[in-house]
Amino acid sequence: MGAAARQDPRGPGYPFPPGGQVPLHADAQARYSRHLLLPEVGPAGQDRLTAARVLVVGAGGLGSPALLYLAAAGVGTLGIADGDRVELSNLQRQVIHSRPGDPKTGSAAARIAALNPLVRVVEHPALDASNALDVLRGYDLVLDGSDNFPTRYLLDDATAMLGIPLVSGSVYKFEGQVSVFNHAGGPGYRDLFPEPPPPGSVPTCGEAGVLGVVPGLVGMIQATEALKLLLGIGSPLAGRLLVLDALDMSTREVAFSRDPARPVPTALIDYPAWCGVPAARVPELAPSELDAKWAAGWDPYVIDVRRPAEVADGVLPRGHAAFPHD
Repeated sequence: MGAAARQDPRGPGYPFPPGGQVPLHADAQARYSRHLLLPEVGPAGQDRLTAARVLVVGAGGLGSPALLYLAAAGVGTLGIADGDRVELSNLQRQVIHSRPGDPKTGSAAARIAALNPLVRVVEHPALDASNALDVLRGYDLVLDGSDNFPTRYLLDDATAMLGIPLVSGSVYKFEGQVSVFNHAGGPGYRDLFPEPPPPGSVPTCGEAGVLGVVPGLVGMIQATEALKLLLGIGSPLAGRLLVLDALDMSTREVAFSRDPARPVPTALIDYPAWCGVPAARVPELAPSELDAKWAAGWDPYVIDVRRPAEVADGVLPRGHAAFPHD
């Protein structure tokens, strides 16, 4: 996948022998022994995983299981790009985290270090058009665990420009979708979704809800696709959108192809503006952050407009107004 031509995010001097051959020491042989038994993997395949560099964008519901399984599999370098902090409501599905308030990249890196100290983790801030190309150049594959359309289109354009495969996933309530974009000149996200949906037309998990295990299922499928691509085995979900319905545990596929009239992008754009996302976001506070500020003496008057089902995230003290709405 042209990894040798890209900058190694592990820094100069990191042992990265020509051809990607990395000797397996005794502890690695024991750790990856079940991989070594597979003819499709074996020592040569494990060497490829050890030499591989994967960037996971979003350490949330999709990124959590993907990171854990890629780390357990022995992917040598895992990059994590996320600018958020852990919130209490994340823990229902974001199983790599355990403590609200921690930066997600640091929280995920600590968990990976405990799971497999042979894996090197590189933390990155949230991606945008100003830094995406520089960050992605250091990786062989990108796994998209984001939860917003601007990031999805950003990653599709950036990976197409750099010739890096993109393993994409998304969830909605009880349903999940997975596909592989921009693999070996194949179709991209824009071939499946040429234009973003109207702003506000697709509810987020925070608005519509999601069964906690569904991101886990989808994230593990994404990790599987990533490992297949790194190992060069099987048939990737390129040109195929896998749709999972957890309520009846069924799957179906939607075939799609590259639009020959669509040119490869040559520059990144302002994706939030293109997707109709307001430039200035209203500041938000998680219930745990609000509690901490109250404990420190901050005492604003609060109007609570949450629905009854959302009040479990945190109950306001007396003396504040509640106007629940649907």
